[in-house]
Amino acid sequence: MTGQYSARDFDWVLIGLSLAIAALGVVEIYSATLSTQWQDAHLRQVMWIVVGLALMWVVSAVDYNWWVEHVPAFYVVAFGLLLIVSVFGYIGGGARRWLALPGGASLQISEFVKVVLVLLVAYMFGELPRERIKLAKLGRLAGMFALMMLVVGAQPDLSTALSYVPILGIGAAMAGVRWKNWAALVIVCALAVPIGWYSLKPYQKERLVAYMNPESDPQDTGYQAIQSRIAVGSGEIWGKGLAGGTQTQLRFLPTPHTDFIFSAYAEESGFAGVVVALTLYFALLMKIVSNAQTSADNSGMYICMGVAAVLFFHVVVNIAMVVGRMPVTGIPLPLMSYGGSNTITTFMLLGLVNNVRLRRFTN
Repeated sequence: MTGQYSARDFDWVLIGLSLAIAALGVVEIYSATLSTQWQDAHLRQVMWIVVGLALMWVVSAVDYNWWVEHVPAFYVVAFGLLLIVSVFGYIGGGARRWLALPGGASLQISEFVKVVLVLLVAYMFGELPRERIKLAKLGRLAGMFALMMLVVGAQPDLSTALSYVPILGIGAAMAGVRWKNWAALVIVCALAVPIGWYSLKPYQKERLVAYMNPESDPQDTGYQAIQSRIAVGSGEIWGKGLAGGTQTQLRFLPTPHTDFIFSAYAEESGFAGVVVALTLYFALLMKIVSNAQTSADNSGMYICMGVAAVLFFHVVVNIAMVVGRMPVTGIPLPLMSYGGSNTITTFMLLGLVNNVRLRRFTN
């Protein structure tokens, strides 16, 4: 099940790129939380990175086909844990999203569901020849995704629920779903928009309205978007230096170590730093895609592309949010934003990619 592999077989480029991005995050978390109640957050982030690397090794060590074969059991466990969180979970910020652990720690189960859903797509589509996907199988898979999304969305955590969609989308696209089916899906989604609007929480509606015109309420609903854009623009070319960002250090910028870490990073590192970060993300995504191209079977390909899709979604949505091109959401920036559950989940996903590369000649 594990096989015999040496250290040189690991995808060290993938690991190096991941750690480089994580290092940028740790430094910016340190800067953004100076003289605040979160001033030791960078140390906890380092701990989460170490835990993530350990789990990345565990995920890599067991043949990914074993993970895929047992995904029905993982799905049931993940769904059960989501239900437990919905009833007994820890409440923070008006949402019940976390499972409390001894010692004051907590886990956001909805983050780890991404790993299960990536494996689920490989399980459903891995053995199918391309261009032969049956609509019934796609419907079953979409239903299983929708079930998870409904539970997570009710916590409420709409942003995390939406992050599951790219995993299903890339899987369906690679399985050869015909354009007629895509057209039908678009029509259904368009018809569901009014229903979706009325099912949103008041604060979610306020975010959408504020996105259209943040200046209409600059002290409340539009505050985050306005301050974020000011921070990004004030960084100019070379930035204001570590711990030198006025929007960040004077606490005008909200949550600068979590959702808006890229705003703080852009202010203190400038356009030059932004180019460095985006280049690292681009290289990481291309490395994942490269591993998909060299995978030994379809399951490995679906795994890698599912990981690439969810990471791409997070990066694009988060950065678009901080520059005012998308509504404010709770989507973290992978490997940079402070947070244990997302950091560990990202490393587990990268562990699956490394797993595929390790076995590109053996499966």
